[in-house]
Amino acid sequence: MTKIKPNHHMKVIQANYINNYTIELEFEDQKKNVINFLPALKKYPNCAKFLDTTLFKNFKIESGNIVWGKNWDMIFTIESLYHNTLYA
Repeated sequence: MTKIKPNHHMKVIQANYINNYTIELEFEDQKKNVINFLPALKKYPNCAKFLDTTLFKNFKIESGNIVWGKNWDMIFTIESLYHNTLYA
């Protein structure tokens, strides 16, 4: 398995909720990915509370990544978001 090295272009600069647990992310290099987070919410037990759409929609961008919760209760690697390989 090839390890992907992060680079400065992988910073999330904007995130827009679309619908049904889907968010469009824009990165510092203007790359955009539309990601459906529902499979991850169902797969990882620690993410289950974010099946509540009110909680899920309450994300923020911090340190160049999209995060949920006061203490970053849910976060994904920036590499998987940038390369749209969240489920790989």
